[in-house]
Amino acid sequence: MIFNPIFRFLLSIVLMGIHLAGCSAAPSPSISVEPANPASEVLPELGEYFGEYPGAFVLYDLNNDLYIRYNPERCAEQYLPASTFKILNSLIGLETGVLPDEKHVMEWDGTNYNVPVWHQDHSLKTAIRNSVIWYYQELARQVGGEEMRAYVEAAGYGNADISGNIDSFWLDGALRISPDEQVDFLKRLYHDKLPFSQRSMDIVKEIIVLEETDTYKLSGKTGSAIRVEVFQGWFVGYLETEDNVFFFATNFESDDANGFANGENAKRISLEILQELGLLP
Repeated sequence: MIFNPIFRFLLSIVLMGIHLAGCSAAPSPSISVEPANPASEVLPELGEYFGEYPGAFVLYDLNNDLYIRYNPERCAEQYLPASTFKILNSLIGLETGVLPDEKHVMEWDGTNYNVPVWHQDHSLKTAIRNSVIWYYQELARQVGGEEMRAYVEAAGYGNADISGNIDSFWLDGALRISPDEQVDFLKRLYHDKLPFSQRSMDIVKEIIVLEETDTYKLSGKTGSAIRVEVFQGWFVGYLETEDNVFFFATNFESDDANGFANGENAKRISLEILQELGLLP
């Protein structure tokens, strides 16, 4: 554990804010997601979780209008979104009608991958859960470049540049997004502020739920950029507690041969940080 009791006490005061006054309210979609002057804290101590690897972490506390960041400079830099783009890809597939609903099944064509769970037919719900690349590649091909570009631009997703192959631009093309922009995108999804129907947004919010207990609900998506020289690992999402919502994004990189920077390790780092901040048990 990297925080001493005094630091934890001070951090709890910042995070609880209006809770200590007994006047907090449950988050509502009607709350603005574009605060004029949000507070911001930098926690260099979180570097412990990234070890020798360059990384970034950003969290937005909705009720207290507070950003917490590790490495704010990197939080503002743009990177390949990798499989975190599946959130937007799902919205686009539903909105265009390529996907009638989350139960829509695509057939596996028999191609061998290094992930056994991909070797079967998948629905949208199972494809995002298992990050099935071929499902989303076929989805992108069916959507087509023109509509894909229009929706990515309308959503204001990162640099909105889908240059490259229509079925891999989020993996090895020109599309880039920063951790800060990932959080902004998730805030707009949560508050139904994206240019999609309510139905499409509701379905996607449901299929990205990873864990739900009596006290919290965790939603998110991992991402691993492995088609480039430097490996990238992502985990983005939001944590709903009984009376607040915390949006977050983690990104880090490595150049070692085993590709240590990947989505699963980014998820592990994120959960450890959320636990250290006292937001997860």
